[in-house]
Amino acid sequence: MRRIHEFHVDSTRYLDDHGRPLAELPPQAENIDRVLDAYRNMVLTRTFDAKAIALQRTGKCGTYPSVLGHEVVGTAIGQSMAKSDVFVPYYRDQASHILRGVSLTELLLYWGGDERGSAWKNCPEDLPISVPIATQCCHAMGVAAAMKIRDQSRAVVCCIGDGGTSKGDFLESINLAGAWHLPVVFVVINNQWAISTPRSLQSGAETIAQKAISAGLPGHIVDGNDYFAAVEAMDAAIERAHAGKGATVIEAVTYRLGDHTTADDATRYRTAEDLKRAWEKDGIKRLQNWLHDNALWSPDQEKALQAECKQTVEKAVESYLATEAEPPTVMLDYLFEALPAALQQQREQIATKYREGDV
Repeated sequence: MRRIHEFHVDSTRYLDDHGRPLAELPPQAENIDRVLDAYRNMVLTRTFDAKAIALQRTGKCGTYPSVLGHEVVGTAIGQSMAKSDVFVPYYRDQASHILRGVSLTELLLYWGGDERGSAWKNCPEDLPISVPIATQCCHAMGVAAAMKIRDQSRAVVCCIGDGGTSKGDFLESINLAGAWHLPVVFVVINNQWAISTPRSLQSGAETIAQKAISAGLPGHIVDGNDYFAAVEAMDAAIERAHAGKGATVIEAVTYRLGDHTTADDATRYRTAEDLKRAWEKDGIKRLQNWLHDNALWSPDQEKALQAECKQTVEKAVESYLATEAEPPTVMLDYLFEALPAALQQQREQIATKYREGDV
């Protein structure tokens, strides 16, 4: 038997669970202002997340997916992207959205069922949040193909969970990205759970990143709780796409510390011991420890940041709750550029009942 090809998938980690360096840190660690901005965004994201859950529990917001455990990789994504790039998210990308310029009020509007929450003022070319599983990968291919046709030095970043990589949409998309040499970065956030299905039952592959090999793409694994590993991989993948060198698949390994959504109860399918072990690897605490150990952060700064984040979130909540609801006709207005004749009569009936106070 003659061996024709050999493939490999690399894995990167710089900090241990307590924030102590395991190896020489990448150049990204020398940009202290960027590191501090990253930490602030992680704390703000976690503060927002806790408030959004509280709003849902009190009937002031719709079903909401917690971002707990994703803050580090989400921040790395947001920091690495250029303003001109296009973000194609899934439903647990709050940390990235904030850095892209999406306001907290807009995020609350979206999860509160208001379509205006998808019309992001500061990043209008970014695609809306995708709740259907893996369909956003196909949309990302269209955007990336347009960039290549126009010979633009831009990139598309498409996020997906580990469960979504079992869908044909993902596999077909990475195949197309490899065949067409498209400027796209796929970030698979492997949080170990596809709702209640564990990673071990999702795929027989040892890693998710190795799926990139079948598409002719480089696949990398990073510790999704290690900011330096995540941002180094993202910076390199974005640079590769901008330079016209093609797509990349990054598997960021983390753990979903909360329920799948507020409609889920994760205690039914995972143990308290597993969750406790995952919390011991928390990426925000890990980076905070590194900052403390290097005399770059203090308890007073932490206290001030917590207060600032709480105030920022409360202002966003006030704005969200004060936003007047749109009329029920919007359930049809956002579906089509031009409403089909078959739905015109229904819209008129809804409008009439609304004017008469029946709805």
